[in-house]
Amino acid sequence: MSRPDWNARFSESEFAYGTEPNSFLAENANLLTTPVLSIGEGEGRNAVFMATQGLKVHAVDGSSVGLGKAERLAASHGVTFSTEVADLKDFEPQPTTYGGVVSIYAHLPSVVRGKLYPLLVQTLKPGGILILESYSEDQLNRSTGGPRELDRLLTCDKIESELVGLETVLLQEIDREVVEGKFHTGMASVIQFIGRKPV
Repeated sequence: MSRPDWNARFSESEFAYGTEPNSFLAENANLLTTPVLSIGEGEGRNAVFMATQGLKVHAVDGSSVGLGKAERLAASHGVTFSTEVADLKDFEPQPTTYGGVVSIYAHLPSVVRGKLYPLLVQTLKPGGILILESYSEDQLNRSTGGPRELDRLLTCDKIESELVGLETVLLQEIDREVVEGKFHTGMASVIQFIGRKPV
């Protein structure tokens, strides 16, 4: 299966991954402090949720169509956030800028993670929190969502070696039911990570 054309996927009237926030993020959003950087934000479901919690959010995605839908979803909820269309392989956030960084199902090849992940650590303010959920390598055995390329899927070992400089609050691989639109639905193998930048 080839990787999706994100503008094409997001051009449908329905929301590809629903309009409700990722449940792992929702359960832990109280750890975040403003402003928050959300990478691979897509159609805005997580940014809208965080904005409704009073957080200032900067949403970054490679799809202008997705971020356009994100802005409309925000308007329907009476909130706003800033957006930026950027290819994550070229994205360079400013150091010591954000109280939180969120990466929900942003499945990047290792060569991109190798450049971007250190920048995500650097962009956090001291004490800032990074929240990540991704499909794990074991998800290849399932047909409930995610890329079909091993290099884009995570393990706990990959997190520990690639997100250096954060204190681990939570790091686990679990199987859980994911219900997020038609592309992420069913029992799934996921990596969940919460890291804190030392003060």
